[in-house]
Amino acid sequence: MALVRTIATMLVIGVLTVVFAAILILAALIGVPNRSGSIYDVLPRVWARCALWAGGVTVRLHGLEALAPGGTFIFVCNHVSLFDILALAGWLPRNNFVAKAELFKIPVFGTGLRILGTVPMERTNQKAAFGAYDVAADRIKSGSSVVVFPEGTRGTDYSIRRFKKGPFVLAIKAGVPIVPVVIYGTIGILPKGKLVMHPGPIDVYLLEQVPTAGLTYDDRDTLAHDVRDRMQTMMDDLYLNRK
Repeated sequence: MALVRTIATMLVIGVLTVVFAAILILAALIGVPNRSGSIYDVLPRVWARCALWAGGVTVRLHGLEALAPGGTFIFVCNHVSLFDILALAGWLPRNNFVAKAELFKIPVFGTGLRILGTVPMERTNQKAAFGAYDVAADRIKSGSSVVVFPEGTRGTDYSIRRFKKGPFVLAIKAGVPIVPVVIYGTIGILPKGKLVMHPGPIDVYLLEQVPTAGLTYDDRDTLAHDVRDRMQTMMDDLYLNRK
């Protein structure tokens, strides 16, 4: 049953990716503006929610009411599964992801990512990585929040791993609040290194905003430690300390 559901989910993702990417390419060619509520905003949300529905996955979003309507943020999230991306894409307010550059090489899908404003990240090139954050800062100035995974790659458990500093340099440069995000449940659905998925719930917690106004480059380490500590405390309180 799990294998059948996995195949069905992959088929849904594959078909919708091709169809939606083609629509986005056409929209870009005819000059449809990329703004809140536009096709560029709606289609990724529909794509993610359809994929989750096909997989029998439900998402419970906690704390959205604390965000100012129309506000711009940097969402800093833990990362343990590919389903983290689907959950965030389906439920967070208008945003762009910072994603590994390899994804942009996939035919059609990569073109769709570029049109949406997804920011490619060269993880093995530090200079290029900081250049990607400059691009992300421009996205923020245009009114779109940005989603980053400061741990880098996916982990194998829910402990919050060491953060890279780039996202916090971005936050200070952009001067917008950081919203720490704790995701739980996706390891049970599709852990790193596995191909067969299982249905289940995902909980996404939006923590209290961390302001960055007035901070400088020298504050980046302190900011990173503060955000990580908040996320680890939430994870411990909700799940890890209850075992």
